[in-house]
Amino acid sequence: MSRTGRRPGAPDTREDILAAARRAFAARGYEATSLRSIAKQVHVDPALLVHYFGSKDGLFLAALEVTIGPSGLFGDLDALEVPEAAELIVGRYLLMLDQEPTRDVVLGLVRSAVSSERAATMLREFLTKEMLTSLSSLIDRPDGQLRASLVVAQLIGIAMLRHVVRSDAVVRASNDDLVSLVAPVIEGYLR
Repeated sequence: MSRTGRRPGAPDTREDILAAARRAFAARGYEATSLRSIAKQVHVDPALLVHYFGSKDGLFLAALEVTIGPSGLFGDLDALEVPEAAELIVGRYLLMLDQEPTRDVVLGLVRSAVSSERAATMLREFLTKEMLTSLSSLIDRPDGQLRASLVVAQLIGIAMLRHVVRSDAVVRASNDDLVSLVAPVIEGYLR
C-alpha cells in the first residue's frame, strides 16, 4: 500500500528552516522576506513552513524565541550589586551578538521593525513579554518600566551601530571597551 500525503521533513528540517529564517530576516527584514524564499533556501515546500510555524508571523516569533533567551541574558542578576549587574548585562549582550544566529535575529528585529508595522508590533510584544519583564524585576522604582526600556534601547543601539550602520569606532571597539563605557550608563538606569 502506498502512502499518501506530504512526505515529512527530516528531523533537523525545523532547525534548518529557523536558521534560514534568521539569516533572511537579518538580511532583508520582515516585509521583504517570504516563506517561499526561506523554503527555497532549505529545499522544502513552503507548506512545510506553514505546517511547523503556522504563518510568517509564527516563523518570525519562533526565530526570536529560539535564539534570544532574556532569562539567560538578564537572569541571576538580582543578588548582585548594581555596578556588577550592569557590567554583566552589557557583557552578556555583546557575547550574544558575537554569535551569528543571535546577531541575525537582533538585526532581523531592527531591520524589520523599521520597515513593517506588523514586525514593530511583534517586537514590542516580545520586548514587553520577555526583556522588559526580566529587567523590570531588577529595577525597584515607580518608573522601572521606562528605565528597563532605556536599557533595551541602549543595547539595541549598540547592535544597530556595530552591525547595521557599521560605525567604524563601534566596530573597532573591543567588547571590554564597550562594557567599560556602556555599563555606567546601564547602571544609572538600574539605580
